Amino acid sequence: MSIVADLHTHTTVSDGTLTLDRLIELATEADLDAVAVTDHDRYHPGLSHPVEQHSGLTVVRGIELRVDAGEQRLDLLGYGLEPTEGLTAEIERIQQNRIDRGRQIIENVESHLGVDLNIEPREGLGRPHIARAVLESEAAYDEFSAVFDDLIGNDGPCYVQRSVPDFETGRELLSEACALVGLAHPLRYDDPEAALSFCAELDAVERYYPYDRPLSPDDPDALDPVPVENAIAAYELLATGGSDAHEDELATDGLPVAAWERVRERLPATAGDD
Repeated sequence: MSIVADLHTHTTVSDGTLTLDRLIELATEADLDAVAVTDHDRYHPGLSHPVEQHSGLTVVRGIELRVDAGEQRLDLLGYGLEPTEGLTAEIERIQQNRIDRGRQIIENVESHLGVDLNIEPREGLGRPHIARAVLESEAAYDEFSAVFDDLIGNDGPCYVQRSVPDFETGRELLSEACALVGLAHPLRYDDPEAALSFCAELDAVERYYPYDRPLSPDDPDALDPVPVENAIAAYELLATGGSDAHEDELATDGLPVAAWERVRERLPATAGDD
């Protein structure tokens, strides 16, 4: 499958390592037609329009918003974002909570390990930042995943839960601000079937995503794509997807031409070219 659009990426505005300029550069080098910037609980201040053109590359302003769906928390992706007062206010509330929660996790980890992490709470701070700080500290950790498994994962001794909006509030805020709202990585949740049921109120779902195992019906150990495809058919959803890039590897998954064309039809017109 030839990938032409990566609609799930992160930058230094949240917990990614790429600047916006570097992300655009890598997307161009990957010969993509489009990339969406979907930082956690923030929209990128370097983008001025819902859809922009940068030297032939279509750049979609988006967001990834964590919501509470009752039994589990879900991630919603908004595309073609035009900021509203309601969404901006909620983002500001979430970012203050991120600062407070980050401070608590940092203090917990430093106390637990007896080290100085040399990291300060700030807007956009996420657990990946703290995990990287652990790896750079004097603590006996050299694997990113081990920090989550032992310390800051959802069941870890240093974990602190974030305050997030409920599903309906988050969906309404994104629907007012975005051309499309979809469910991210549906097969990553503890209960994928329950997660997919919320697609009845959404426009899209991620069909293309680099799960830990290949998403192929030909592999008996693979995650089963049929429930996602059934949801697409049942709720008349657009199929979206992307790499969920937090570092410098783009297009590990994403949309083929036909899927991107369907998504592009629902997005606002492109503004300008740099």
